[in-house]
Amino acid sequence: MGHFIIRRLVSSILALLLIITFTFILVHMVPGGPFASEKQLPDSVMRNLEEKFHLNDPLWLQYVKYLGQVVKGDLGPSYKYENRTVNEFIRHGFPVSATLGALAVAIALVVGITLGIIAALRQNRWQDYLAMVIATIGFSAPSFIVASLLMFLFAYKIKIFPTAMWGTPAHAVLPSLALATLPTAFISRLIRANMIEVLQQDYIKTARSKGLSERVIIYKHALKNAILPVVTYLGPLIASIFTGSFVIEKIFAIPGIGRDFVIAITNRDYGLILGLTIFYAVFLMAMNLIVDLSYSLIDPRIKLTRGEG
Repeated sequence: MGHFIIRRLVSSILALLLIITFTFILVHMVPGGPFASEKQLPDSVMRNLEEKFHLNDPLWLQYVKYLGQVVKGDLGPSYKYENRTVNEFIRHGFPVSATLGALAVAIALVVGITLGIIAALRQNRWQDYLAMVIATIGFSAPSFIVASLLMFLFAYKIKIFPTAMWGTPAHAVLPSLALATLPTAFISRLIRANMIEVLQQDYIKTARSKGLSERVIIYKHALKNAILPVVTYLGPLIASIFTGSFVIEKIFAIPGIGRDFVIAITNRDYGLILGLTIFYAVFLMAMNLIVDLSYSLIDPRIKLTRGEG
């Protein structure tokens, strides 16, 4: 276990270095700059701004200085928001995005697993067809369509939830439902496919021959093995949802880091783009590591040894 964690940490550091390098080069290759929209600024002011943020240094020197900041945990300043750092954006925006993401993941797991089990147990019956139709709609409908439909029905017509903004539990209902649509559909299809396969295994037949109740067989034996692909999916899912949905946060005017990332790209805010990209990469790697470690807890047959990659 210890060797596995060390190898993963080393590979994650190398991958993070590649991500930082690629993103740094990419944002500096884009025409213009963070102050290009400030057309009224005199040349002297532009030079002072570039000197303040070291944009007049050679690119390799900017890169080395930025790496030094990242190693210290400092993701640098925002170029468009005076006296605000990327760390402050993350400190204020991530709790909002994480709260919304946690609700969406909870909805996706509960509804998706339930639909998948029902579809597997009632294979080729109307319950199976209905569950898969719901999943297909969830796959097909873009998130902005789902969000707009929810806003129209529950905020404009029925008027039981607020249209947008953030501050009360009611504000989280519609965006979390919109955000949970796609993962719910994906999880339900994963559970259905794996439950059908697991229910045909010999140990399930043996459990039934011993007289175990169907509930015990489904939830204690079958689901435990069928849920492993869902656990794999949870790593990138949690990382992407917890770090903000660009579309959903923009539609519902939620002050999360997903919306901040969109604004950073629009403003060509190099510091904010780089910092949020690094934060997302680190969070994704951490979630994937946690998922891999959880395999051995869910299924004792899976061992993380020195010989495993």
